[in-house]
Amino acid sequence: MKLKKSGYQLGIIYIVASAFCFALMNLFIRLAGDVPSLQKCFFRNLFALFIAVAALVRSKTPFRIGKGNTKYLLIRSTAGGLGMMCNFYAIDHMNISDASMLNKLSPFFAIIFSVYVLKEKANRYEWFAVICAFIGALFVVKPSFSFDVLPAIAGVLGGFGAGLAYTYVRKLGMRGEKSMIVVAFFSGFTTLLLTPNLVLHYVPMQMNQWGFLCLTGLAAAGGQIFITKAYANAPAKEISVYDFSIVIFAAILGGIFLKQRPDWLSVVGYVIIIGTAIIKTRRSILK
Repeated sequence: MKLKKSGYQLGIIYIVASAFCFALMNLFIRLAGDVPSLQKCFFRNLFALFIAVAALVRSKTPFRIGKGNTKYLLIRSTAGGLGMMCNFYAIDHMNISDASMLNKLSPFFAIIFSVYVLKEKANRYEWFAVICAFIGALFVVKPSFSFDVLPAIAGVLGGFGAGLAYTYVRKLGMRGEKSMIVVAFFSGFTTLLLTPNLVLHYVPMQMNQWGFLCLTGLAAAGGQIFITKAYANAPAKEISVYDFSIVIFAAILGGIFLKQRPDWLSVVGYVIIIGTAIIKTRRSILK
């Protein structure tokens, strides 16, 4: 029992550390300045590719894809790549706390996709959680008939892409694919996908912008490492709610470094979405 409690506590520490790293990543993306969002995506994935390949080489893991898994890796990488592009665009054009919150709609999208992709059955409480989450998202998005709402729509689409990607990550895990193979394939695929845009529309960067993009890659790697450790120490259903701490970290970092303040409607949306996640998590634990 003591070991279980220790693992649970470690899981919480690791997932909060992961959320902090991803909040830092969002801050560094914004601090990189007027570099196009797709160019930021390219270098973020290029750095991640180096780290993933280094991890495979260090562990002496051969890059061998399981039989029948290539199509699922392509779907995961396409969905994740498009979701990341939308998320980067949202981060560049709205409060990083709002963008972080909209990206965290991914677990609720994953409930929807798991019904169709994994043939899992969602109960009425899970469907109710999805509805509540989208009501909360409306407070953050604040729909209007103007182009000002485009970054928020991109943020929701980022959560949509991430939710679909995570569903296929789970499917690949169920089929026995190694996690670092999934990470390396995703990083390599998105780097190749973004290469033509980089070649055709490359914008020269200053030294400080290179520095912030390097920090973006390091923060992203830290987030991936910590979240992997978190789920190795405790079940996802018990600790995943702590991942929403990214919104708190993003709000603090945005306030200190970017002078950003979420408005009261966004705060109401945060409360609805995070509250829904807490209730859903408690129900999962008590089952």
